[in-house]
Amino acid sequence: MALSSPVRRGTVLPVVQARWALWAFVIVNVGIVEILFFTAGTGKNSILTVAKFFGLHAALIILFQLLLVARVPWLDRRIGMDRLTSWHRWVGFTLFWTVLTHATLVVLGYATLDNAPMSKTFLALAGVPASLLGMFAAALIVVIGATSARYVRRRLRYETWHALHILVYLALALAFVHQLLETTTFASSAFAIGYWWALWIVAIGALVVGRIVVPLRRNALHRFQVAAVVPESHNVVSVHVTGRHLDRLPARAGQFFIWRFPGHNHWWQANPFSLSAAPNGRSLRLTAKAVGSTSAGLRDVPVGSRVFLEGPYGAFTSLHRSRPGALLIAGGVGITPVRALLEEQPAGDVVVLYRVRSEQDAVLLNELRQLVAARGGRLHLLVGRTGEGARPFEPDALRSLVPDITERDVYVCGPPAMTSAALDGLRRLKVPSLQVHAEKFSLA
Repeated sequence: MALSSPVRRGTVLPVVQARWALWAFVIVNVGIVEILFFTAGTGKNSILTVAKFFGLHAALIILFQLLLVARVPWLDRRIGMDRLTSWHRWVGFTLFWTVLTHATLVVLGYATLDNAPMSKTFLALAGVPASLLGMFAAALIVVIGATSARYVRRRLRYETWHALHILVYLALALAFVHQLLETTTFASSAFAIGYWWALWIVAIGALVVGRIVVPLRRNALHRFQVAAVVPESHNVVSVHVTGRHLDRLPARAGQFFIWRFPGHNHWWQANPFSLSAAPNGRSLRLTAKAVGSTSAGLRDVPVGSRVFLEGPYGAFTSLHRSRPGALLIAGGVGITPVRALLEEQPAGDVVVLYRVRSEQDAVLLNELRQLVAARGGRLHLLVGRTGEGARPFEPDALRSLVPDITERDVYVCGPPAMTSAALDGLRRLKVPSLQVHAEKFSLA
């Protein structure tokens, strides 16, 4: 059965708790690193002292990066994979410049110490194992950072970008060994040794458990397989999946899985699809529009074939409800998690705004009408093209459709342009940010 969370009043919302926990983690560990830096003594000259400062902080940033992408359930369900991934991206650019600064200062510091050219010093340092490993790790981080820049990223296929991004694990291993061999900071005291070992074990452990152990264990337990493939329209299809012990699967309406169909597609072809029906302990359903080779091929997936799922992921759930009334805004196939959320919505105060080009493009429309009617809610089908003057998410338009919009929790899911327009309208109406829930279902 679908899980439903009570409306929270007078309590700290889960997303706020998670943000406080992350900030506390960052502040505490930055403070510890500062103490380790100042108690470890200075370098051979002032430049190398500053280089050591950046090196210590680069190590901490690497470990924080691992936690952001480890898919820790407690964080993911409260903050959401899209926001965690976005933070990972921006922290990654911080790491890029920190590592570059550290490496440059190390070469400059030793060049100044030996009164030698930087090129000669660079080659000399490359002959030292600890320095060579650090150079390789820095080079990989620079390559990964450069290919993650928006201009470059848009010109790479996802598979190419992802293959390059996997190099981060090699950079991680090299950085770890580099830190082990660079004893001036890692082994400056018994406390430093214990601290760094604990941090590496926690970060790598979280990554291995979240990205490898849990998915493998979950798929071995549930043995997911395709039960039915149902065309919803000429370019939309629903795939029904069953398995064993699905009542033990901790999925909620509004969440998504990363889906692989090993017998139908290559292993590296994975797509994030949200559930289009609330999990009921017996089956799962995805509904997808044919926008790429993988989603277009779903209608040809054989019934009975195995499915490999990662998840559930996402914070687009009723866990974050803080108001009795709800406004659900969807566009195109973004209606799927909204339709699932409707099953959790108690009878009464719910409004659905569904943005489509034409009524023929409205996915699962009959199901929506039945669910909304059963709950005594209102469904507004917003038909038209933006280029032809349709602007349903302007503040005046939103207020005319939902006069009490600032008193509701608002869930938004749809194409990027529509989502941006809706969020902009909500901001201009001064809907409190903690009442607005939007999530981008993607891997990068």
